[in-house]
Amino acid sequence: MERLTRASIIAALADELRSKGSWCGETHLQKATYLLQEAMDVQLGFDYILYKRGPFSFDLRDELTAMRADGLLRLRPHQQPYGPSLDATDLSKALRCRLEHGLQQAISFIAQRLGARGASELERISTAYYVMHRDLPGASADDQAHRITELKPHVALNQAHAALEWVKDTEQAARSERLTFTV
Repeated sequence: MERLTRASIIAALADELRSKGSWCGETHLQKATYLLQEAMDVQLGFDYILYKRGPFSFDLRDELTAMRADGLLRLRPHQQPYGPSLDATDLSKALRCRLEHGLQQAISFIAQRLGARGASELERISTAYYVMHRDLPGASADDQAHRITELKPHVALNQAHAALEWVKDTEQAARSERLTFTV
């Protein structure tokens, strides 16, 4: 995918997340971009690994830095102990006028589902997706939930089950709206 197209998708996602109540820090963009790429099959080309707070892309971190350097994103500082959030700039908004309708629908869908959720919940949800589709596809929900708690010992078993249910509900909602989810 062309870099400017990818940057316009990320900027559009940042705006959509913010409009849905997201803090829109790097963690929020990492998890939302992961689900947009993996769950909605938007070919952004970022490699993800399971890291401290769930799926993480060092490539995306570099891209966010490059977007800031290019004037497509800016940091909005906040009072301690909160970290900065990322805002799309007017320049990035000019690029987004070329996004396809279907792509904009996928961005809006993910932002709607994730927008108001905090970083801990985003970690659980993205890790649940990772376990369901990469780590233990086809395993029982109980096995998948236990795997989440093995990978993330601070996540309670009932939270792991809730995250798996969120993924299933979101997949069902995407199908009912005729959006593509990669299964």
